[in-house]
Amino acid sequence: MNGHAIRAIYLFELARAWRTLMQSIASPVLSTSLYFVVFGAAIGSRMVAIDGVSYGAYIVPGLIMLTVLNESTSNAAFGIYMPKFTGTMYEILSAPVSSLEIVIGFVGAAATKSVILGLIILLTARIFVDYSIEHPFWMLGFLVFTCVSFSLFGFIIGVMAESFEQLQVVPMMIITPLAFLGGSFYSIQMLPPLWQTITLFNPVVYLVSGFRWSFYGVSDVGVGISLTMIVVFMLVCLGIVTWLFKTGYKIKP
Repeated sequence: MNGHAIRAIYLFELARAWRTLMQSIASPVLSTSLYFVVFGAAIGSRMVAIDGVSYGAYIVPGLIMLTVLNESTSNAAFGIYMPKFTGTMYEILSAPVSSLEIVIGFVGAAATKSVILGLIILLTARIFVDYSIEHPFWMLGFLVFTCVSFSLFGFIIGVMAESFEQLQVVPMMIITPLAFLGGSFYSIQMLPPLWQTITLFNPVVYLVSGFRWSFYGVSDVGVGISLTMIVVFMLVCLGIVTWLFKTGYKIKP
């Protein structure tokens, strides 16, 4: 394992985040804070509690997941797409660096940025609503697993994308709608039985439900199922990444 190569890629990607601090950190935190103001403070004060948890506190895990899913995907996608766009990808491929080390460097940096962003939003939420964390270890575990999984997913998107527009399609047209419809702002138990069944086909439901359980001990689906879904999604992404490097699809000319 070439630790120097991994460290070089990892630190370079992190440095890119600090150079674009307003876009990488400040903008998502500000956007999420507006959600807390509108839904948590304004609307939440007029909403009944859900599963014994005030509405303002109930949406905290969902809003963190909403931001983390998008940022993990976008960070990893842009991180690997830029070397392709500028042509420096060929220098990386010609260096004594394995495909595993490349993935660890890019995905690790994207996941780290998303975890930091999630923790900042968690601290920011305290300004607007009062919440508790019953299982802090599992909370951090769900956050890390989700960031790594969707960073792998974003890495795949960045490899396969052929333009900057294509990088935005999946986060904007797929992940964001799934996050909104995945119980970020409500419990799926509030839906009619038919829509509850349909919603269970949304993978984001399991992420939000498991993450919310780590806060308040309540969930829409079993915690074991949530963990299983995250692990399965991560393994599928790892399999696709392995195939991409093995075949050179969209990576090598």
